[in-house]
Amino acid sequence: MMKILLMTSMHPLREFWQLDPDCVYLNHGSFGPSPIPVQQARERWSERLERQPMKFFCGDMEEELERTAQVLGRFLGTQPDRIVLLDNATFAMNVVASSVNLKADDEVLLTDHEYGAVKNIWQAKCREAGAKLTTAVLPFPPDEEGTVRAIEAAITPKTKLIVISHVTSATACILPVKAVCQVARRHNVPVCVDGPHAIAMLDVNLNDLGCDYYCASCHKWLCAPFGSGFLWVHSKHQSSIRCPIVSWGGSIAGRAASWKDRTNWLGTRDPAPLLAITDAIQFFTPERLTAYRTHAHQMVSKVRSALLEIPGSGVFCTPKESDYVSMVAVELPQTKGWTPGYHGHPDVLQTTLRDEHQIELLMGSWNGRRFMRISAHLYTTEDQINKLIAAVRRHL
Repeated sequence: MMKILLMTSMHPLREFWQLDPDCVYLNHGSFGPSPIPVQQARERWSERLERQPMKFFCGDMEEELERTAQVLGRFLGTQPDRIVLLDNATFAMNVVASSVNLKADDEVLLTDHEYGAVKNIWQAKCREAGAKLTTAVLPFPPDEEGTVRAIEAAITPKTKLIVISHVTSATACILPVKAVCQVARRHNVPVCVDGPHAIAMLDVNLNDLGCDYYCASCHKWLCAPFGSGFLWVHSKHQSSIRCPIVSWGGSIAGRAASWKDRTNWLGTRDPAPLLAITDAIQFFTPERLTAYRTHAHQMVSKVRSALLEIPGSGVFCTPKESDYVSMVAVELPQTKGWTPGYHGHPDVLQTTLRDEHQIELLMGSWNGRRFMRISAHLYTTEDQINKLIAAVRRHL
């Protein structure tokens, strides 16, 4: 009987992941492991490179990158000539920062939910140009009408770019980026979307979104290998794209010149993670994509409901279950001795869960509020969720 109960708490697709059996991994939102078929595809690409490096780098690589862009373009509702494959969203955002022309007193507008690394990129860019980084303070919790209104109110004649997350990292809320793009277009302000968490979590149609740039990693919910991402650039901006890493800047294989040339060849690197994006997309058939979203939502919803029973907890930025998919953040009480922590200075409860219970998740602070962020995927089991709930109740 116990064996039957254990099996019913597992999704049948869980067998495709090789996670440490002693670890309860609930932080897919930070670092999402790949299923076995995607790992094997990455290894095959590396083996092909090692067999004949000269032929691969100088003859095959650019064509294979383009084939991958075609597959990714179909998945994201856009043309492959608008996509360049890059290691991750941070790299992509740095390319955008290198390509946007800012002058003294210009402004770049972010929201108060923006990812710390993205904020650092634009702080550096603004400092270099003598420009100003401004912030739109969104309503709490964010709602579509209030979010759009807050961003529009923060636009000034000096605003040269809006940078906004599609799904925020810390607060785990889905922002109305299409509506923001429509407002920005009325003010003639381009928009750069930071979208690592949206790929596969949401149905993303890049041509329909209305943005100018879209930066993403594919190692999160799509479960492509670590080191796989892309930059989407609207055709009207492609001629101005500049790469912060200066290399040959042209096709090594003798192909026709392209705006992608500056980023396709960044020196010698193994492009296997990028090329295995195709295999991640093939793994997630429409049926499996639906299965992931449904299963993960059930898992994180169960945690959320249990945490909200703790005195002093709160819904944080997702008041309704329809506000999130596979990642949710819940506000927790600020217990005695608590100090804000995030990225290098983890919350004491996060380290306790890791060290005493082998549970990996993310905790941090945002605007003085303490939160726990839980991520789930197809490999997450109900038994693991129950273990987390019991551990948190014990310590809080």
